[in-house]
Amino acid sequence: MFNRNRKPAAPAAPHTPAMSLDKVPAGLVSLAKTATVSLEKNGLSGLRAAVYLVVDRSYSMRTYFADGSVQHLADQALGLSVTVDDDGTVPLVMFDSRPYPLVDIHLDQYAGIVAQQHESHGGERTMGGTQYTIAMRAVIEHYLASQATDPALVIFQTDGAPQDPEDVRLQLVQSSKLPVFWSFVGFGRSRVHFLAQLDTMRGRLLDNASYFHAGGDPRRIDDGDLYDGIVGEFGQWIPQARQKGLLR
Repeated sequence: MFNRNRKPAAPAAPHTPAMSLDKVPAGLVSLAKTATVSLEKNGLSGLRAAVYLVVDRSYSMRTYFADGSVQHLADQALGLSVTVDDDGTVPLVMFDSRPYPLVDIHLDQYAGIVAQQHESHGGERTMGGTQYTIAMRAVIEHYLASQATDPALVIFQTDGAPQDPEDVRLQLVQSSKLPVFWSFVGFGRSRVHFLAQLDTMRGRLLDNASYFHAGGDPRRIDDGDLYDGIVGEFGQWIPQARQKGLLR
């Protein structure tokens, strides 16, 4: 569970972004700089990780697709990614009650990518239910197939509890044995109680999940606050994962 009163760990040295900011589009430079500050505040200087973005495409999410909130989160994910991963790519997984193909968000084609993918799946007409597990499995399969040695930081966005809660809990327990951390981001006026429960769930090898609530208008959340919410508990997980042999 993310402790808002915890004093951030002092960084050993300033964080060096994985990519030179000269190669980062102008629209993402400010986000990358803000992400760098957050990493330093949370003791993650020098961190390298693979950033994933999972997006809820259930029908209740239609407003957030229409008003640009989901695209804004995608931009924020890419801004974080260029500070910890040098490939300039964030794998994007959309889900509702069906699986959708994983696609890569690239630095040279990130603008409007969310709307493009959303419409390619039928737009608002085909938005379904809320089943987390299919997205979680897609991320794990992709990560394991990549044979990455750095951990996966999964930004998992949703606006409600899943229709497959027991499967989600089981998946979270099983994935606690992998170098994969789930950073849940809630949209909506009300907090998602299920996500708060996951954040404190017992039975895992390690606490491999956190929860940050971005509220009813996620575009208004300060970028620094969002990044702190995403990486704060991740910073506590890293040394524990090393101790358990999940990371080098």
